[in-house]
Amino acid sequence: MRVAAIDCGTNSIRLLIADVQDGQLVDVVRTMQVVRLGEGVDKTGEFSKDALARTFAAIDGFATIIAEHQPERIRFVATSASRDVSNRAQFADGIRERLNIELDVISGDEEARLSFLGATADLVNMPNPPASPYLVVDIGGGSTEFVLGVNAPISAISTDVGCVRMTERHLVSDPPTSDQIAQATSDIDTAIAHAATVVDLTQAHSLIGLAGSVTTVAAIALKLETYDPHRIHGARISATRVHEVTTELLSMPRAQRAEIGSMHSGRIDVIGGGALVLDRILQKTGLAEVFVSERDILDGIARAMVSS
Repeated sequence: MRVAAIDCGTNSIRLLIADVQDGQLVDVVRTMQVVRLGEGVDKTGEFSKDALARTFAAIDGFATIIAEHQPERIRFVATSASRDVSNRAQFADGIRERLNIELDVISGDEEARLSFLGATADLVNMPNPPASPYLVVDIGGGSTEFVLGVNAPISAISTDVGCVRMTERHLVSDPPTSDQIAQATSDIDTAIAHAATVVDLTQAHSLIGLAGSVTTVAAIALKLETYDPHRIHGARISATRVHEVTTELLSMPRAQRAEIGSMHSGRIDVIGGGALVLDRILQKTGLAEVFVSERDILDGIARAMVSS
């Protein structure tokens, strides 16, 4: 079966068209654009006109790609930013006009389940897989999901910390001040403590990190000159190295971050916040490393369409 999965988050929108064969996903198209849909949502409670325009332009491009490849099923999933806004109906109307499908705004629990499914389905096929139970952490723009499980989620929670939210709420200077970093750290630590009341973080044998903040930190930690998903997928980055990269990113002015060859232009403004979330999770859990996955909620959406 050929399926098309769209994941629209706070910072980016992504499309995966894949053929599902004998339980394996075979990529046909995998593409991403940073549209910053959630820009200002934490303050205003609604999508801005500019953010909607950027997102609709990206969806127009996706519609052309989808029409070319003729998937049997399409699902458009929206996460944190779309849960929080007052003008969601305007967003849904724009999607319906462009793709002739309904917007599916999923709960934090569903987001966590799909992230776990996408991240763990192929682990057994890897040459040096991480040990279970896994703590799957999906660091997005507006939220971070924590999911503990082995073959399926045992417990999960979505928290309201992410790279865009922390940047807009706290890390507003260039570079951020020590007080701003301390305030963001406090917010993140509070969210981790709350997550620990639902998900037993002490049971995790491995931390699996998903999404653009994690993969970008990995690219920098590996000193890649350009972004290379094949080298990033399955990389193990020590907690010490994550802390070093986070400290470096938070001390850099924007112009210096923009010179990093493996950095997507849409992540330059928010990578410090995302790196800090990952760093604090490693510090608070005491896990020695993060196992980096390029497979995430997008893959989970595609797999779920076949099994439904």
